[in-house]
Formats: sequence, C-alpha cells, structure tokens
Amino acid sequence: MDPGVIPAWVADMDLPTAPAVTEALARRTAGDLGYPAWLLDPSAGPLAEAFAERMSARHGWDPDPTHVRPFNDLNQALQVLLQIGTRPGDGVALHVPAYHPFLTTLEVMDRPLHPIRLEPDGDTWRFEVPDLSGCRVLLLVNPHNPTGRVFTRAELTALAECAERHDLLVIADEIHADLVYAPHHHIPFATILPDRTVTLTSATKAFNLGGIRCSVAHLGHAGVRAALEAQPPFVYGSPSVFGVDATVAAWRHGDAWLAETLALLDRNRRTIAARLPETFGYRLPEATYLAWLEAGRPGMAEVIEREARVRLNDGAGFGPGGEHYVRLNFATTEAILAEILTRLTVL
Repeated sequence: MDPGVIPAWVADMDLPTAPAVTEALARRTAGDLGYPAWLLDPSAGPLAEAFAERMSARHGWDPDPTHVRPFNDLNQALQVLLQIGTRPGDGVALHVPAYHPFLTTLEVMDRPLHPIRLEPDGDTWRFEVPDLSGCRVLLLVNPHNPTGRVFTRAELTALAECAERHDLLVIADEIHADLVYAPHHHIPFATILPDRTVTLTSATKAFNLGGIRCSVAHLGHAGVRAALEAQPPFVYGSPSVFGVDATVAAWRHGDAWLAETLALLDRNRRTIAARLPETFGYRLPEATYLAWLEAGRPGMAEVIEREARVRLNDGAGFGPGGEHYVRLNFATTEAILAEILTRLTVL
C-alpha cells in the first residue's frame, strides 16, 4: 500500500493497548514460560472462569464454565463447529451483508448460505425471518458486522422460535458485545435459547488484541459438546499462555480502559454523522467501531483509495446487499479521523 494512503479497513484499533494487558504480558515474560497447569483441561483454567465472570457481570448471563472450550480465533472455532456439527450440503442461515471470512468459510466447506437480508429502514436496519427449511445452522452475528446493529429481544426471540421450529444449531458470534453504545444493550442469545446455542467470543475486538490469538466457545448444545469431546485432544491446538493471560487481564482488569475507549468511539461515530460528505449514506452504528457507508455504486472503495487516499473495505466482499457500500474503521484518534473525513470531501 502507498505510504500516503490512510488504512481504515482492517478491524483493528489504531489505539494503545490497555495497561492491564501489557502488564500481564510483562509478568508472564519475566516469569514462568513452561506448560500451564490447564493444558490438559482448559475448561478448568483461568480463561473459562474469567469468561463466566464477565458474562455474568456485564451481560447478565451465568454460563457454565465447564462448557467453555478455548480456540485461537472465531474463524477457527466456527470451522471446527461446522466440521463436527454439520455435513457438506447443510444450509447455514446468516444475516447479510456479512463478515466476509464467514462467507468464505461457508463456500469452502460447502455449507450453502441461506441469507437473512438486512434492509435499510430509516436510521437503522430491519429484517424479516425467512423460511429456513433445509437449514441446519443459524449463524448469528450480534452485534452485527458490518452494519453495527444490536438486535432487540423481540428480534432474537423471533429467531429463537425459528431455530426451535427448524431444529437448528445456533452459533452466536458475540465478539463485539463489549462495544455497544447506550441506550442499546447486548442480549446473549444463550439467555433465550441455551440448549441450542454455542456462543463464540473473545477479548480481541474490544481490547484491540487481534494478534494475541485467543477466543472461547461456550457449548450450550449437548450434542456439540459430545462431538468435540470425541475429537483427539490436541487436534485443534490451543491458545498460548500469552493469549490466556492477556484475555483474563482484559476481562478482569481492563474496564477502565474500555470505558475511555468507548467514549472516544462514541464521539467518533457522531463526528462521522456530522462531517461525512452528503455523497455517502450513513446510519449511526449501535455497536462496533465500523461505519457501513452507502457509496452510491459498486467499486467505490477503489475510487476512494485512488482519489481520496483512504483505504476502505469494498462492500461487495460482504455478500448480498453489500455491493454499493464501503466499510470504514473509525477506531483511531480524533485527529486522524478528521483527516480521513477531510479527504473524503474530494469525492
């Protein structure tokens, strides 16, 4: 990439790491780098306990820590779950536009996409639950990437009823749950449909730890638990002690940093609304640090990079409904965001 182009596409924050995390990593580096005590039983380790504590304190959900399994990231966890819980040809329902690596996973693994279309509705997005006959899985991304929608209890209840009616496994990607703006709030899907739901999450988005390679799956579905337990113990690997230490530190000691970061992100999303050129359509995201911008026609990401010197994601990669959009990462300083918005005025 040309050094004069501002990169505003990859979903990483352009912000310092929480001190609680860097301190935990420094302690680990200066201390014990041997095999962790939890290596053979990850569900008994600090990661599972910290996950359960956080879900209870922040989201009002009391998950069983013995049902937690660690993975390196959510894409790995999703592929493992599809491998052990479905067969080629099984349909997967997913809101579209969608996080593009999930679409790639479905294509490569031959799990046909059954799209649930998110449509613009004034200042927000709406969807109708389609007939999901022939599906095996509901892959729920909530809060939603790329639109930033936080689904309501009524919407989640309708999806739960559909999952019950069609006997679906629900895989709930809730990685952006800690990045919700008031007055909206995150409702874990497992609080509505616990016995069908596998919840995937990580500290990596909210605490800017994408390179740390650590996530968790809470296996509420007994059949999935049994299928995973039947696998060889090391076939899917596990996070390192650095990934576990960083995640535990973030969840247990990082909330002051997160509160300051959320305040900055809230200002940034509102600055976009105030300063974005009228050539773009913008709906204030209810969560995440990603702005889903209506750019008017396909291929605008390339035009924006060439003429405005800002790199954004091309919406076409997000599947049906994304063709006329671009995605902007606004997790940066106010000064850099101001420069991005200034550059976009040339279009």
